[in-house]
Amino acid sequence: MKKFAIIVFGLLVVAAAATAIYRFNFRKSIPQGVPVEEQVAAILQQNDCLVCHDHQAEKPFYGSLPVVGTRLDGHMRRAARFTDLKTVLSDLENIDEASLAKLDQAVSNGSMPILEYKLIHWGTGFNRAEKSLLAGWVRDVRAKRFSTGLAAERFAHEPVQPLVDSLPTDAAKVALGYKMFHDVRISTDGTVSCADCHILESGGADVPDHRTSEGIAGQFGGVNAPTVYNAVFNVQQFWNGRAATLAEQAAGPPVNPVEMGDQTWDDIVARLRMDRALVREFEALYPEGLTEATVTDAIAEFEKTLLTPRSPFDRYLRGDDTALTANEIEGYLLFKEHDCATCHAGQILGGQSFEYLGIAEDYFAARTPEIALNDDDKGLYGFTGNERDMHRFKTPGLRNVALTPPYLHDGSAATLDQAVKAMMRFQTGADYTQQEVDRIVDFLGTLTGENPHLQPAQ
Repeated sequence: MKKFAIIVFGLLVVAAAATAIYRFNFRKSIPQGVPVEEQVAAILQQNDCLVCHDHQAEKPFYGSLPVVGTRLDGHMRRAARFTDLKTVLSDLENIDEASLAKLDQAVSNGSMPILEYKLIHWGTGFNRAEKSLLAGWVRDVRAKRFSTGLAAERFAHEPVQPLVDSLPTDAAKVALGYKMFHDVRISTDGTVSCADCHILESGGADVPDHRTSEGIAGQFGGVNAPTVYNAVFNVQQFWNGRAATLAEQAAGPPVNPVEMGDQTWDDIVARLRMDRALVREFEALYPEGLTEATVTDAIAEFEKTLLTPRSPFDRYLRGDDTALTANEIEGYLLFKEHDCATCHAGQILGGQSFEYLGIAEDYFAARTPEIALNDDDKGLYGFTGNERDMHRFKTPGLRNVALTPPYLHDGSAATLDQAVKAMMRFQTGADYTQQEVDRIVDFLGTLTGENPHLQPAQ
């Protein structure tokens, strides 16, 4: 009887292995004669990616088992928070740069599906033909939609790109926008300008000793001021994305009671129109003269000039092997290895997506109790009202990041060392050493670029 049981068990193992081999190498054929996006979608679906990477996914039958069910709950929750492939596949032709980088990383490092899933579902995982098609598609999309064309050939397919030197602007409107950016009359009591919370000389964010921004009458807001440098490349503005454009963003703080006072734009415009010389400047550039729309348009035009290209890292990507030290290059490789470049992708190393804060561990449960929960902690949910968007924040761009402490939306990380460790803990859950953190911080220091207004740290 014992011998028979051993034989049966052996046959089952052989059958399972044969099934896995067959499924992995033969059964999963790539659809032919259809657009490449349909082929990509079929590969992801056939490999069961949507079993976990779908916020509406239902647990498989074994999800109710003890221990297994608990582990599965955690994996599915984490996977859906990292990326919702069902949403991505619904409009694959317009995939965003961060989602593309996530898919690229999963294909290149073989991290998906995770080992625990493979042990139950033998034969899952991308085979050679699927990897080749997915990698080729990622490269084509990156080249057509996201490449700046400035990288050396060997870096042409990196998840990050060299920053362009400039964008087309109207010089007269830029000059007027600079003036309005610094005009304290926009605030109710004439004490606060845009430049007071976005200090151009020190990185375009607030002063380092302010965890959150100080507005009118010494009031403090709920979030740390993001930099205005390179903000034109953000997919949306503010941590919660409530502004679609730079002009919309410029219209917000002036009517915020904490930031610039309890007022309306009618109040602001009436006050500014008392300056006849300023009125004439606007009338010379805008047919409608001085209005809310023209003030914010001028500020936005000025902010388009706040690009910081030609950083050491840009020079490295352009082909200058001497631009970075060995430690800084190692830091960049670790930055990619630990999946940082999946969310911090593109020209400004971020700003392209809204990511859940606390994928690997509950960030807000672990946060120091001295920082009380407030409405700004709701993130994207505060703008959309969609429950799935709770605690999702726009990924900040990392250019000039060495100049803009403190970090995170709540300013809770005082140094880059603390910020990197927080991301390792709460976003990736990865094991790391202090040396790895040091090397990543070294790399982040290479992202400080050039701009006439910017004074790099000495």
